[in-house]
Amino acid sequence: MVEYHDTEWGTPLHDDQKHFEFLVLDAAQAGLSWRTVLLKRENYRKAFDGFDPVKVARYSEQRIAKLLQNPGIIRNRLKIQSAVTNAQLFLDLQNEFGSFDRFIWRFVDGRALVNRFKEISELPARSAESDAMSKELKARGFTFAGSTICYAYMQAAGMVNDHLVTCFRHAQLKRLR
Repeated sequence: MVEYHDTEWGTPLHDDQKHFEFLVLDAAQAGLSWRTVLLKRENYRKAFDGFDPVKVARYSEQRIAKLLQNPGIIRNRLKIQSAVTNAQLFLDLQNEFGSFDRFIWRFVDGRALVNRFKEISELPARSAESDAMSKELKARGFTFAGSTICYAYMQAAGMVNDHLVTCFRHAQLKRLR
């Protein structure tokens, strides 16, 4: 958790495959702790072909059934099916916008939002931007794309800097906007 926080969480992300990874993992987190998902991350990488959306988009019912037997991931049919469906829609967005990155960063006008929270209790579960992202993703058919999941995704992908102002990462990432 410390390494993830210190090196990855909140760093502005512009790699489509990594975007897809975070979409899958944040959907898997629904109703669970991030720690639970993070501990299974390597298992997810193996199970989901390195988070290659082209491969995941082609998963058959047989492949989904095999994933449901994998004890290294969260074995929830809806979450696994969501990864497949969302991979197909992710590819559609890449075709439409040239990259998923170009599509997703529109919700923050291409620049990370920098919050100045002093206490963990100040961190929101959603925002106007995550509401807009959720609404558009859902309208396009994405599942597990509620505003709270979208906000967690925005935090992970560095679209919003929610490190506390007392955290060394806040200042580092503020410069990377």
